[in-house]
Amino acid sequence: MDLDAFRWLLTDDGAALLDRATDLAGGPELGVQAELRRTASPEQVAAALTQVGLRARGAAKFGSDAAAMFFTPDGLEQATRTRVATHRAGRLQAFGTATLVDLGCGIGGDLVASARAGITCAGVDLDPLRVAVAEANLAALGLPGAVMVADVSEVDTSPFEVAFADPARRTGAGRSFRVEDWTPPWHFVETLLARDSCVKVAPGIPHDLVPAGVEAEWVSDHGEVKEAALWSGRLATTARRATVIGDGGLATLTEDDDPGAAAVGVRAPAEFLYEPDGAVIRAGLVTAVAAGVQGGLVDEHIAYVTSDASFRTPFARGYRVLEALPYREKQLKAALRERGIGRLTIKKRGVDVVPEQLRKRLALRGDNEATLVLTRVAGGGIALLVEPV
Repeated sequence: MDLDAFRWLLTDDGAALLDRATDLAGGPELGVQAELRRTASPEQVAAALTQVGLRARGAAKFGSDAAAMFFTPDGLEQATRTRVATHRAGRLQAFGTATLVDLGCGIGGDLVASARAGITCAGVDLDPLRVAVAEANLAALGLPGAVMVADVSEVDTSPFEVAFADPARRTGAGRSFRVEDWTPPWHFVETLLARDSCVKVAPGIPHDLVPAGVEAEWVSDHGEVKEAALWSGRLATTARRATVIGDGGLATLTEDDDPGAAAVGVRAPAEFLYEPDGAVIRAGLVTAVAAGVQGGLVDEHIAYVTSDASFRTPFARGYRVLEALPYREKQLKAALRERGIGRLTIKKRGVDVVPEQLRKRLALRGDNEATLVLTRVAGGGIALLVEPV
């Protein structure tokens, strides 16, 4: 989709075609196209049908808002999902942020969340199409804000209380994990972090790359780690934070909650096993979870926690340990068949196992379903039959 085709979609005729395309969605493709081409050109029809498809995909990130929003394929892929953006905007609001500049605003996901939080926002992006889409999204949702085409590295951010940036992490060869390949690059991010700012980065960012005095927050949404965010200046309140978003709301854990590995120690697997959330693991706060469930680590290098007590915690999935099974594959296969287990969920950490391949070799038979944890304890492999609690 080019800029002219998108701008046409914003006209009365374009809106009517988009509404009609939405109504016909799900019908035979050739029939839908033939019907729409009675009143529009092939290029206009293609633009409308592209938006219908992107809106359907966008519902996973933007919920009901997606039905009124506009997208580009790469803009949708890179956009922050609403629950995560709303959390970030809430933090900014809690600090009393009145004005924000969004550097690399994309299709405007973070702009929308910040504007809804009552923050006066300005978005900047180098791509005219993404700027037009972000502007249209603010208008479609009835939100204030300004968006302009510019090179973010040349924008004067001083008039704004907070600068937010989401560097692009893709090159012509695809996604890149090298900070030197980011746009804008890491040296620009470092200059931005010298003021009150928030920078969205990949969750795999090394801890030693985070500048001193900057808070690194890892965020997961319903068990999936979505991003890390670097908070600087007065917005930084700790060094490391894990935030988990789930059906019950939001919970956060910081290094201030972490007594350290020496305090919790390493223990043999007890009655309960806990699998920390990915954001907790990325933030290096597994021992904080262990302290919270009055437990310890099963191995000092592995992110499993064990305890004699049953706890419900948003920071980990809990399991009751039913029994230890043989770790060797032949004996494990026999033990599973003896128990009539035909459906098996395999979880593993710290061991060289490919669950899909192992499941196939086990040739499971039976009507029962179970969960198996494969991990390492005291340097050796262990197999634990568990059930969720």
